[in-house]
Amino acid sequence: MKTSRREFINKAGLFTSGFIISLQAPALIRNMEGPVRVGLIADLHQDIMHDGEKRLDAFLMEMSSTKPDAIIQLGDFAYPNEKNKSVIDKFDNANKNSLHVIGNHDTDNGHTKQQCLDVWGMSHRYYSHDIGGLRIIVLDCNDVGSPTHKGGYPLYIGEEQFEWLEEQLKKPDGPILLASHQPLAGPYSIDNQKEVQALLGKYQDKVVISINGHTHIDALVRIGKIPYLHVNSASYQWVGGDFKHESYPKEIHEKFPWIEYTCPYKDSLFTTLTFDTSTGTIQIDGSRSEWVGPSPEELGAKFDEEARNGEEVVAKIRDREIKKA
Repeated sequence: MKTSRREFINKAGLFTSGFIISLQAPALIRNMEGPVRVGLIADLHQDIMHDGEKRLDAFLMEMSSTKPDAIIQLGDFAYPNEKNKSVIDKFDNANKNSLHVIGNHDTDNGHTKQQCLDVWGMSHRYYSHDIGGLRIIVLDCNDVGSPTHKGGYPLYIGEEQFEWLEEQLKKPDGPILLASHQPLAGPYSIDNQKEVQALLGKYQDKVVISINGHTHIDALVRIGKIPYLHVNSASYQWVGGDFKHESYPKEIHEKFPWIEYTCPYKDSLFTTLTFDTSTGTIQIDGSRSEWVGPSPEELGAKFDEEARNGEEVVAKIRDREIKKA
């Protein structure tokens, strides 16, 4: 029997405002060395947008003011090549903890994961990084070998990486933030989401939040005690060939033809997560923009049933506070 949307929300915990996390997680946050702030930008798509670098500049300008302890780009960032060197260098030099996640489009046009490692300065395609008592675990959800792969880009965490993740979770340190490009829960999740969620569930008192890009939506999902945050794109929502249209002057579309498949945001979207050690909460400081041209809803574009026009498909990232009851 098909699960209704209301039943899905009740079971999975899909919310758009305040959010409840595990009773133990706030204690872990309080045990950190001090407040930790992480700046996040997702799906810049420098190689699609005509103004990608300006969108990154807006993010970095805000980060120069808020001074986070780390910044993370959540994938689909900029091809790892010489043409994008200025964009990549700006990000890498903006913070002593500038962390990269590999997205599915970062290896388009013949680019490779090894180039991402070399050009972006990554130590490994998946890795952990500790900041002020917070352990950040970065995953690569682009593994091949999924037994349920339905075509298109990979959406999978392979056996080797899965075993590595389990070893990381077993370590006594906490709290843990998970970062991936493709989501581990919610709309458009990886093929083996159930197996990964079951593994994380064993350590849900350590995992305070999981964050992802990829979906270009603003959503928060709970599986068990773990919140999963979908960080909206810095640039646009993809609507595809059935809804091609021109949002900008013709000369821009002639030079950047993929933009006509999107509904762009006027301003760059990004956010910061602040782990407040005095209250044991996570504060999400969002950003707001508006559509350039018609919105996906006005075009009649349809998405996953858990990504609704005007709710999750929006030109903003909401402010949120994640706290215990």
